[in-house]
Amino acid sequence: MKKLLSIVICSVCGISLCHAWGQKGHDVTAYIAEQHLTEKTRHAVDSILDGRSMVYWANWLDNASHSEKHAYTKTWHYKNVDKDVAYEDTPVIPEGNIITALNEQVGSLASGQLTPEQSELALKIIVHLMGDLHQPMHFGRLTDVGGNNVRVIYFNHDNNLHSIWDSNIVESGHKWSYTEWAEQIDRLCPCKQAELLVGSYDDWGKESHDAAIKIYEMTPTDRNLSYDYVFGATPFIEEQLLKAGLRLAHVLNTIFDPDYTIPGKTSAEETYPSRVAAFGW
Repeated sequence: MKKLLSIVICSVCGISLCHAWGQKGHDVTAYIAEQHLTEKTRHAVDSILDGRSMVYWANWLDNASHSEKHAYTKTWHYKNVDKDVAYEDTPVIPEGNIITALNEQVGSLASGQLTPEQSELALKIIVHLMGDLHQPMHFGRLTDVGGNNVRVIYFNHDNNLHSIWDSNIVESGHKWSYTEWAEQIDRLCPCKQAELLVGSYDDWGKESHDAAIKIYEMTPTDRNLSYDYVFGATPFIEEQLLKAGLRLAHVLNTIFDPDYTIPGKTSAEETYPSRVAAFGW
């Protein structure tokens, strides 16, 4: 009865039951970001985190949000947008969502007014949420809890849409460590990287929401999802993890390095050739 009640409450409140990207995706995001920090930013981050890496803390918030001390962050991992509701028209819940949380935490960290403990907390939250921002199902529908209530069969096993996008497809696409993931996908020239850094958290969130709409449309719930589904989805996941890592580095460089400029900044005419279109995603 308690388990059933918990499911009902979570469904009503729109609480995401799964962790965005799983451990691997968050580690990849943080590791890519570390490779693109300026020296000033790297020094500041190392100082705030007392020598531990961003990868070390990349998954921390998924567990911390379930603790009494940090329970206030539970709704910060996502922004659920219902079907036929425009992204811009989605009401902001009083507890906040991923966009409001990022704006608040980045603003606070950039203010220079935080204590060392507050700076550490804000940085750890930002590292995690920048990964969540690029997991499309964290911008899925409120009515099905971001895909948690959409049942699918994945390689002959019962699962849900949110969960397979968190980690199953990441692990099925490539049997790589997080460092191997970064080494293989972080290969864009500076001019192409620069284009990915344009925009706000809302712009990037809407990208994820637009992708979520396509995922709902292109995911059959009446047949087994297997190799063809992974084949189509993997290039998109590669792209999202790369964006997340590069954008996390960009956010932190902007905060901590007054001399930071975007390397290889492109003209308005240049565009990043998305690999997603070729696979219909």
